[in-house]
Amino acid sequence: MGKPTGFIEYRRENPTKRDPFERTKSWKEFQILMPEPALRQQGARCMDCGVPFCQTGTTMDGSGEIGCPVYNLIPEWNDLVYRGKWKEALERLHKTNNFPEFTGRVCPAPCEGSCTVAISDDAVSIKSIEYHIVERGFQEGWIVPQPPSKRTGKKVAVVGSGPAGLSAAAQLNKAGHSVTVFEREDRIGGLLTYGIPDVKLANHIVERRVKILEEEGITFKTNVEIGKDISAAQLKKDFDSVLLCTGATKPRDVEVEGRELKGIHYAMDFLTANTKSLLNSNHEDGNYISAKDKNVIVIGGGDTGVDCITTSVRHGAKSITQFDINRQKPDERSDKNPWPLFPIIHTVEDGQKEAKAVYGTDPRSYQVSTTKFVGDKDGNVKEIHTIGVETTIDDKGRKIRTPIPGTEKVWPADLVFLAIGFTGPEERIIEELSIETTSRSTIEAEYGKYMTSVPGVFAAGDNRRGQSLVVWAIHEGREAARECDRYLMGSSNLP
Repeated sequence: MGKPTGFIEYRRENPTKRDPFERTKSWKEFQILMPEPALRQQGARCMDCGVPFCQTGTTMDGSGEIGCPVYNLIPEWNDLVYRGKWKEALERLHKTNNFPEFTGRVCPAPCEGSCTVAISDDAVSIKSIEYHIVERGFQEGWIVPQPPSKRTGKKVAVVGSGPAGLSAAAQLNKAGHSVTVFEREDRIGGLLTYGIPDVKLANHIVERRVKILEEEGITFKTNVEIGKDISAAQLKKDFDSVLLCTGATKPRDVEVEGRELKGIHYAMDFLTANTKSLLNSNHEDGNYISAKDKNVIVIGGGDTGVDCITTSVRHGAKSITQFDINRQKPDERSDKNPWPLFPIIHTVEDGQKEAKAVYGTDPRSYQVSTTKFVGDKDGNVKEIHTIGVETTIDDKGRKIRTPIPGTEKVWPADLVFLAIGFTGPEERIIEELSIETTSRSTIEAEYGKYMTSVPGVFAAGDNRRGQSLVVWAIHEGREAARECDRYLMGSSNLP
């Protein structure tokens, strides 16, 4: 602990970001690097706790998450930053996290919710420090390819190049295996590339890391869909082991009248087409769903819904409204959500700040349930009918939605984006390999082992865990890689 009184002397400083209104005029990232003296002060706020809950990475009786899922050595690199030892801080950061440049941008920072300082003060700005450490590493040229010194002769196929697939591939390559990553899209990155707007995680940031992985010896094959371009059986025959990191990409739908109307889209279809067109032609090809001059309704209160807001604002939407079926969260923790659990409190995300800056109000409406879509004579959606609902939990933990009489409302809507989650992984490759699934339609693969019901075939990420965070996907990829290595070699030295 470099400065025992740092958390008393210094206040938290959040990273500087460009003005919410001005930044909506471009797709460029808007976080600004902090000066080194300020960062060293922020590192000095870390208490170097005897029990660092920030790096615990666990759950408490199913009631919530605690700390960092990849077990980042947070107090160690906070102290190193305070002492100006940036290269050593980067080495400690990379010891547990293959891609801190991703998590430093898009992770919701459960570590900060479990920070001891946060019991009675603002948490240490862990996520911002992580971001600055890795960007300093790239600026200084410290992050370079490190191919393995020898190869094992074993071949591993990784299906899917999202955060789980990339972290698994990186770890398996370190172990000396020859790794081939298959991606059905035209670019590597999975949801990192096409599921997150470029303004939050720019594609060149993903490409920068992929280039290093290629130079370390990993082979990437794009535009290859397993089960279509290559059979799953052939893949299993050609490789000593297969690791499935295909995500949970089946979107959840709404079953209400008028769902078939034109102008109602799944959120991920909207986000993917937008980013693909942006990267291919700066939107000049027109191959995307434009929100320009349209009344946009986003159904779903989570991060994907916010990404739809972020994108629609930049298109120049006429209006944007986000439906959240739940009540607005409290401003402070409830008794059922104590520290060190991730805080379930009201926050305003960057996309919502942008919408407020452009349109004058927060785009969210709470306790709203859609009852009907209504279209015009040409079959295009023109309005949404809703009713307010009260949510209660029954004795079996199920959510009960009760309509509130007199809260019916009609909303103008030219575009509707469904951002209400996912129901599990796509079935094609699962069925071809005859892999067992759970009652939630996810792949049956025990936590800590990651082996599916088919010997030599492993699963990691959202297809095993269900829809989750990028940081959990990285954790799953690393863990599954270790078990795959153990299967191939009899033992493993991977962390």
